[in-house]
Amino acid sequence: MKLSLSTRIAESSSRKDVAEMPIEALAPLARVAGFEGLSMRASVVSVGSPQNRVDAVRAALERENLAVSMVMGDIPLATNSPEAPLALRNITPYLDLAANLGGRLVRVMMHGDDDIGHAQRAADEANERGMTLAHQTHWGTLCETVEGTLETARRVGRQNFGITFEPANLLACGEAHDSEAITRLAPHLVNVYFQNVRLDPDGPHVFKTRARGPVPLSYVPLDDPGGLSARDMVSALAKVGYNGWVSVHQPLRDGQTVEDAIAEAAAVFHPLVANP
Repeated sequence: MKLSLSTRIAESSSRKDVAEMPIEALAPLARVAGFEGLSMRASVVSVGSPQNRVDAVRAALERENLAVSMVMGDIPLATNSPEAPLALRNITPYLDLAANLGGRLVRVMMHGDDDIGHAQRAADEANERGMTLAHQTHWGTLCETVEGTLETARRVGRQNFGITFEPANLLACGEAHDSEAITRLAPHLVNVYFQNVRLDPDGPHVFKTRARGPVPLSYVPLDDPGGLSARDMVSALAKVGYNGWVSVHQPLRDGQTVEDAIAEAAAVFHPLVANP
C-alpha cells in the first residue's frame, strides 16, 4: 500500500472550499512526514483554476517528488451538493486537470439512475486517456451502502470505474465497514480514504444520509478508540491484497494546526502501512 495525504488536512471540518495553508507550504511538510502522494481537492486547484495556477501546483508537487493519488475537480464534488454529478456530463475538464497534475484517478459522484449512462460515457472517455474514475462510499449517493455500491459498479460496467472505500460514511449510513465489507468491495477498490469519526447525538457535523436521515457525528483523533479502527481497516485491506493508495482524509479539528495534523497522520499510519 502507498500512503497519501488528502489536502483536506488543511481544511477545517466545516469548510471545504478554503485551505488553511497553500500547497507550496503543505507539500514540503507532507514529504518530510514521509507521505508518497497527495490527494488533490478543489480548495487547492480546480477545473476553474487558470493554467498558470495548475502549473504552479504541479511544480510544487514535483519539487517534493510527490505523486497525485487522486484529483477532485470542483467544490460541488467536495460538498456533495446537487450539482456534484454534473462532472459526469462533461468529464473532459476533470480529466484535463488530472493530466496536467500528473494524476490518473478522478473522483466522481452519482445521485440517481440517470447518472449511470453519463458515468459509462465518462469512463469510456477516461479510458481513452488511461485514467480511472473513482466513486467514494458516501452518504446521499448511489454508493451509500455496500450493496448499492456493488450494484452501481455492476451497472456502470467499466473496468476503469472503481470505488474509494471510506468507512466513516458507511458507519453514518448504518452499514458494515469491516473486513467483510472490504472483502465484498475488493474487486472494485481503486482508492481508500480514512477519516475518524464517532456517532454523537450532540455532534456538530451532520451527514445527510438517505438510509437513516440526518446523522450527527464528531471528528476524533485518528487513533481514538471510540472511533473507527485504522488498524483493522489496513489489516483487512492487506488480506484482500490491496496495494493501492491509502489517503488520510481527516480535516482539521478545532484548535489543531496543519503541522500537528500531518504529524498525527504520519504517526498513526506509517506503522500500520509498514506492518499491516
